[in-house]
Amino acid sequence: MFEKKKIFVFGMARSGYEISKVLLKKGCMVLTVDAKEQKREHVLEIGSLGGEVIITENPSSYLDDTFDYMVKNPGIKYDHPCVLKAKELGIPIVNEVEVSYHMLPEVFLIAVTGSNGKTTTTTLIHEILKEALVPVHLGGNIGLPVASILENIKKGEVLLLEISDHQLCDMYDFKTNISVFTNVSPTHLDFHDSYETYKKMKMRIFNHHTKADIAILNGENEEMLELTKEIPSSKKYFGMDKTKDIYLENDEIVCPNYLTLNTKECILTGKHNYENMMAAILVCKSMQIDAKVVSKVLKEFKGVSHRLEFVCEKNGVSIFNDSKSTNNVATITALKAFENPVLLLLGGLDRGQNYEELLPFMKKVKKVYCFGETKEKISNFCLENQIECGVYETLKKATLAALKEAKEKDTLLLSPAHASWDQYACFEDRGDEFKKIVTD
Repeated sequence: MFEKKKIFVFGMARSGYEISKVLLKKGCMVLTVDAKEQKREHVLEIGSLGGEVIITENPSSYLDDTFDYMVKNPGIKYDHPCVLKAKELGIPIVNEVEVSYHMLPEVFLIAVTGSNGKTTTTTLIHEILKEALVPVHLGGNIGLPVASILENIKKGEVLLLEISDHQLCDMYDFKTNISVFTNVSPTHLDFHDSYETYKKMKMRIFNHHTKADIAILNGENEEMLELTKEIPSSKKYFGMDKTKDIYLENDEIVCPNYLTLNTKECILTGKHNYENMMAAILVCKSMQIDAKVVSKVLKEFKGVSHRLEFVCEKNGVSIFNDSKSTNNVATITALKAFENPVLLLLGGLDRGQNYEELLPFMKKVKKVYCFGETKEKISNFCLENQIECGVYETLKKATLAALKEAKEKDTLLLSPAHASWDQYACFEDRGDEFKKIVTD
């Protein structure tokens, strides 16, 4: 399907670089276009394979009707002039994962999506499968682009992917054996034209499913239940009562005829993490993984960096890095996890969101330290609702102020509720800087 074609790779970064190499090796004519300067060694490597890289602010001028496909970086919006031109010319628009899917051998494919919790859930599944000595490859929105590991994947192995809504926009033939949908809530509305569009994209995780395929769903999420009621998959639900296939009862996760896990024996805490665990358990039960292996990994798992990550205790203050929280729902989830007074670091890229849904969960917040592009907006919200607030230009200044004012038994929490792109390349950079500040 993608052999000896003329391909316009729009947006280089990691995925564009990797898929350009794969396509060139398949005999394709590849033009890779980006607005930003790229690593010289990557540009030279693509050139050595017969491709061309062009850095330009006007990519549309290089696109014409001789191209068979556009492989679009998931972060590029659909109203970009170059994307609109491709549509006008009738050029199919796909992404790196969709192209890579067509080049896979016959594998058992598991994909995880959701507004929140998908990285932790994916990582849990991966750790369990590795411990069970299952040949598994991890990629997608977590770890490596699928294109970069294609050569390592053998027939009959497991491919485990975290898939974002941005990636699902450009997927059509992609199909899983097991799809996990952790939850759904309004997010990334700056990218999609509406919440309805966002939900529609998320539903592509069940593309081409039949009764032989498994959908693992959050039985507590009413919108999800409504969204998925017509899918033909074999549905498995996790939740908080015995009507679900796995449920939380007092302090125990119970999966009938498989395992019972005492959450007090686990390092991870919080309802959201128990939901992630339950989703992972259902995947493993479906794959007939030894329940003892599952229990062992879940008890020992310490969490994922930047996802409600315990950093250290300093002068009796517990410090947590939740830089991955890029929306209100994620920050609400974080706030629910604590009983002690919270000093909350909040701020980042302005995506037009408001903060009213945060209000019921701000009672334990002793003070907000806001920073970045949305600092004034957050400050006004706090002022209107009698919440103490300090305004700072940068995360560093906000963190240092919070550390100075924190008292013993307080919790210092970076859970920004915003994307990082106003001041950082990614949420990982933001979280890493925060950890460096508090541990110096």
